[in-house]
Amino acid sequence: MNTRTDRFNDVHLHATSVHGWGQTYSQLSAGAAQCALSQFSTARIHAFREHINQRVVQQGEAPRGQICFAVPLAVTGAARVQGRAADDKCIFVLQGGDEFMFHMPMHMDMLSITFERDAFERAMSGAPWPSGIDALLRQPVVQVPGHRLAESRKRLLALFNAVIAAPEEVFTPEAEQQVEQAMLGELMRLISDPACDRTQRHGSSSRSFIVEKCHRITVSDAANAPSVEELCKRLKVSRRTVQNSFQSVTETNPVNYIRSVRLNGVRRELMATCASELSIGDAAAKWGFFHLSHFASEYQELFMELPSQTRRATRVNLARQTATA
Repeated sequence: MNTRTDRFNDVHLHATSVHGWGQTYSQLSAGAAQCALSQFSTARIHAFREHINQRVVQQGEAPRGQICFAVPLAVTGAARVQGRAADDKCIFVLQGGDEFMFHMPMHMDMLSITFERDAFERAMSGAPWPSGIDALLRQPVVQVPGHRLAESRKRLLALFNAVIAAPEEVFTPEAEQQVEQAMLGELMRLISDPACDRTQRHGSSSRSFIVEKCHRITVSDAANAPSVEELCKRLKVSRRTVQNSFQSVTETNPVNYIRSVRLNGVRRELMATCASELSIGDAAAKWGFFHLSHFASEYQELFMELPSQTRRATRVNLARQTATA
């Protein structure tokens, strides 16, 4: 049993600290980031609870060979998971290898549990689950009965907190297996509840599709940031449609969103390199910022620090990262 609890003042450090996940977090709302991450792992599951005070877009790929569940503990604003509207009355499901994009509101609090796929399928094959479960698990957002979700959320969180608080009590393979089975059983009871509609089909919204396409266009050619007019032409939609899409999905306008994604890109560049290897100006230029005074002001407004105050990598840390890669 491996357990760990961390606090960060940067969403990038938070994202890279989630064991086994290849993902990028970009901070969208202005202010100092405050992130909390607790996690534990056994041979067959990885569970983690994350809380971030800022609005964040998460992008990456779910761990291959796994099936991943997320139970929101608090959703305080507009949230989109794989283009679907999400709230605190649903759970999220990702299949291993799935690319994902989550738009999470400020102060999002979430408990995620990732199961080794083969072990999960063996557990399913040994129980008489109702028809439709397989199709339901292919939906990224699953609406579940509110009272059942509240009960399951309480039990799952209590179990998670107990392991984090006293990992020494889960020191044998038998004890680990009990934890695994308890978490798996709780989730399966939740989605097999007779009140759970196993025919639900919630498609991705056109507004989410527009935001995701704009995001991918922005990061695919970072040095040449597209204007809103250029995005409208490429997507063949009106400016009002783009504006409304971003406001609905991200709670900001497209100019602010695109600039924030690019500023996050610069920040990751700075944190991943030594000052002697990459200058602030060169890092900014890689993401399309060529007026350094404007760039520094926008960077400070978003992250509450100047680019020169961002902690850079050291040669020792880079050597360690290379050795463990």
